[in-house]
Amino acid sequence: MDDNNKEKELKKYGRHPKSDPAVFRYSISLNAQENARFLSLFEASGMQVKAHFITACVFQKTIKTVKIDKATMDFYMRLTTLYGQFRAVGVNYNQVVKILYRNFSEKKAAAYLFKLEKQTTEMAALCQKIIQLIQQFETKHLNKNGQ
Repeated sequence: MDDNNKEKELKKYGRHPKSDPAVFRYSISLNAQENARFLSLFEASGMQVKAHFITACVFQKTIKTVKIDKATMDFYMRLTTLYGQFRAVGVNYNQVVKILYRNFSEKKAAAYLFKLEKQTTEMAALCQKIIQLIQQFETKHLNKNGQ
C-alpha cells in the first residue's frame, strides 16, 4: 500500500517551472498619438506578443519589420496574368498556323501568315518594352539586397 501512495506522489501534472521566471512587471501609460505609433510599430515588426516587442525595444535587440507594398503586389499579379495571356497567344498561334494550312490553299495561307507575322513582330516589340519597364520598376522600387 505504501508503494502505491509513493507512485501517486511522484506523478506531477501541469507545466514545468521555468528556471528564471519573469516576475517583475512594469506599467506604462500612452496617450492616443503614442499608442497609435506604438501599434503601427508593433504591427510592422511582425511579432505576435506585445511584451516581447517592448522588451526588444528596451534592450535594443534587433526588431524585424515587414512591409508589404500593395502597389508592388498588384504589379506582380497583373504581370502574372499578362504572362498567362502571352502563353495563350502562343498556343493559339500554333493552332491558327495548322488551321490555315489545312483549310486554305498554300498561296492564301501564306498571305494570311504574312499578316500574322507582322502582328507577331509588333507583339514581340511590345513584349520587349514590357521587359524594359519591369527592369526599371525592379531597380527603382524593389530592393534585392534586403536593405
